[in-house]
Amino acid sequence: MHARPPLAAANPPPASRLTLEPIARLDGTSMSPSTPSLDDLRIKRPDQPAPRSPWPVIVGLVLLLGAAVATWWALRAKPVEVRTAAARALAAGGDTGRTVLNASGYVTARREATVSSKVTGKVTEILIEEGDKVAANQVLARLDDSNVLGNLQLAQAQLAAAKTSLEEIRVRLKEAEQELARQQALLGRNVSTQADYDHAEAAALAFKARLAQQETAVTVADRSVAIWQQQEDDTIIRAPFSGIVTSKNAQPGEMISPMSAGGGFTRTGICTIVDMDSREIEIDVNESYINRVAPGQEVEATLDAYPEWKIPCKVIAIIPTADRQKSTVRVRVGFDQLEPRILPEMAVKVAFRDTGTPPAAGAGRLVIVPKSAVLSRDGRDLVFVIANGRAERRAVTVASVQGDEATLSAGVAGGEKVAVDAPPGLSEGAIVKETNL
Repeated sequence: MHARPPLAAANPPPASRLTLEPIARLDGTSMSPSTPSLDDLRIKRPDQPAPRSPWPVIVGLVLLLGAAVATWWALRAKPVEVRTAAARALAAGGDTGRTVLNASGYVTARREATVSSKVTGKVTEILIEEGDKVAANQVLARLDDSNVLGNLQLAQAQLAAAKTSLEEIRVRLKEAEQELARQQALLGRNVSTQADYDHAEAAALAFKARLAQQETAVTVADRSVAIWQQQEDDTIIRAPFSGIVTSKNAQPGEMISPMSAGGGFTRTGICTIVDMDSREIEIDVNESYINRVAPGQEVEATLDAYPEWKIPCKVIAIIPTADRQKSTVRVRVGFDQLEPRILPEMAVKVAFRDTGTPPAAGAGRLVIVPKSAVLSRDGRDLVFVIANGRAERRAVTVASVQGDEATLSAGVAGGEKVAVDAPPGLSEGAIVKETNL
């Protein structure tokens, strides 16, 4: 056994005196100490996996966020395109009565005539054109009168001959009466015979009879002249009343007749004249609502040609008979004041007013909106008010409907925008895109 080396002293020597001695190996050789380094101070741990890169996670999160944004963009609420119109406030006192009935009709002329001739003849002259104003008895056209003039001249000659014969017979009658007086005197003195007196008396009576006959012949000839003069006058076509020519139906050279003849090649009229002072409205009212109409009732008319023009009118008369086929009663409505813009055959809408009903309280808050803006859902009237790009559903109270407009007494204020012809998809709070009317 090898002797154990002595233990080192309890107190180590100072560092300055510390020396490194060779370490003896078991095989008796010595090992020189190595130079210390930082690697000798590193703590050896078990092997660990290398840290992963964070980029795949970041890329995944970005892709997930992009998919979410795309899904929201695809599923987001798209704006509903609607047409809007501003509600118009009705001034206080502007509505004198409520509408009890709406109807439609046409402007007609009470005096309108297609002017023709009394005789058949060829047109030689036309003196009017469409749009001309004509006066009563003004000459409109002339027909060929050559044959009539020939017969008139013949009748005038016959009348002259009859008058000449009448004068001759009057002279003969005077002579016969003188002879009768002479024979009567001679017979009184018994100078002449009774036969001579009777002969003179018969001659006088005969001339009296011929005178009466010739006077009748003169009358007949005079009537014949009058007839041909009338026929001559009939070849001149005159206006029956003052008015405006609305159509010209014939030209020079055409045949005209008071009745259709010649297989449709003969005209039956020269022109059509309308008395513009007789314009009125003619309406067929359903007999179920005729109880809402009375003579003298105020009416507000609106021409289709001028929808913004409100024309005051009154009921002239209700024709006391009904149309069995249409179940309607005809009503005549007159204009309070005629204007040139009102033309015959124009379409017109009318609103019959109940002026006997006092205006309701708060009439100054009435507003007018398009009729198509009012919807009926679940038995209630409502409109969609557009504000701040969204639709708001509001219940309204309809006071009256006239033509294409509805008067509301509650639910909408003047100046607010309402949706017109709202699409079926429009709902409360929906985002909208406005398109003004």
